[in-house]
Amino acid sequence: MLHRDDALYVTGRSDALLKLKPLFDAEARVIGHLPGKGRLSGLLGALQVETPTGLRFELGTGLSDAERRNPPPVGSLVTYQYRALTPDGVPRFASYLRRREAF
Repeated sequence: MLHRDDALYVTGRSDALLKLKPLFDAEARVIGHLPGKGRLSGLLGALQVETPTGLRFELGTGLSDAERRNPPPVGSLVTYQYRALTPDGVPRFASYLRRREAF
């Protein structure tokens, strides 16, 4: 929590406090597509990705409906955001950010 320097201490919620939630980003290669369920039936549900270290996980959050209709192809690089890593090294709360374009 960040506290305004000139503010007095107040218990409970206050405009003088700001919660800081740092975000990290990284890149991974798309290795597969998982189908959607429910509202996303017929669209992409999640991307299966692999990091440069060989860690595999799924990215299902952060994709727009347009990106779900036309997902990044297998083999492309994507950038994702996350809050922290689990003890096993898997990104916590990972969210798709964008497709990385080649230079």
